[in-house]
Amino acid sequence: MRVIFFKAKTAGAIAAVAMLVAGAALPAQALSESPIELVRRTVQNEVTASNGSTKVMFMDRKETPHGSQTKLLVETREGMVGMAVAVNDKPLTPGQRRAEEDRLAGLVNNPEELSKKRKSEKEDAERITRIVKALPDAFLYESDGTAVGNQEIGKVGDQLVRLKFRPNPKYGPPSHVEQVLTGMEGYILIDVDQHRIAKIDGTLSKEVGFGWGILGHLDRGGRFLVEQAEVIKGDWEVTHMTLAFTGKELLFKSLHIKSDEVFSNFRAVPSNLSFAQGVELLKKQGAELAENQLQPGTDKPK
Repeated sequence: MRVIFFKAKTAGAIAAVAMLVAGAALPAQALSESPIELVRRTVQNEVTASNGSTKVMFMDRKETPHGSQTKLLVETREGMVGMAVAVNDKPLTPGQRRAEEDRLAGLVNNPEELSKKRKSEKEDAERITRIVKALPDAFLYESDGTAVGNQEIGKVGDQLVRLKFRPNPKYGPPSHVEQVLTGMEGYILIDVDQHRIAKIDGTLSKEVGFGWGILGHLDRGGRFLVEQAEVIKGDWEVTHMTLAFTGKELLFKSLHIKSDEVFSNFRAVPSNLSFAQGVELLKKQGAELAENQLQPGTDKPK
């Protein structure tokens, strides 16, 4: 599960899962593991998989209360490269495309800024890894049926075990990074054949403070949803992510986070791709989208 996981990534998929949740027989392998054993083994596998060498290029459409933005992104050995290709589902104007290309050129030609970007991405990855590692201890789990994997969730055709979770009263978060887990409840879908997380849907059942309550808090009712799928044989990526939180930051500043992101059109790229090469790849792909006036993320003309 990469950075883009919280890199981290559709409503139709959720509906499909809901129809499949009830009634399917548990696979034999799932019966041989208790819920906590399944979660612990899956988390170990997720952490290992996050260090994989596969690099991908993909589309990211993010919607917020202010509108939507669609980006092309590619992973390189020097970090993630992203370029906007549409705003509110309309392709960028020639002037907007030039501005995006100039911004990327500035990163390529500024080693100091590129280094800062890599450091920020590394810190994000470390925070995400800490949260994932805390899952077995932060929650209490119980079986809640099964589902079947599809193109957006899990691996197509695989059995997914659904586990409900609630806060473990004995868990003491080691830092404010894990603090949010103390008020979270919901469910998780695990692909028992691959030991990968296919979906996590969590809601804050109480107000949660961070920074010992001095820096701020998150309000009850906040929600996050993350879905993963095998998008290329052997490679899992986040396909959908929803965040909806309100609260207070630094005691007085209101905190409002609301976004819905869909990640699609995954393609493998060379594992040794440099940042500069990634920029050129995005420029070429962006030009093709603009030339053909394609709807971002599809093969259909506008």
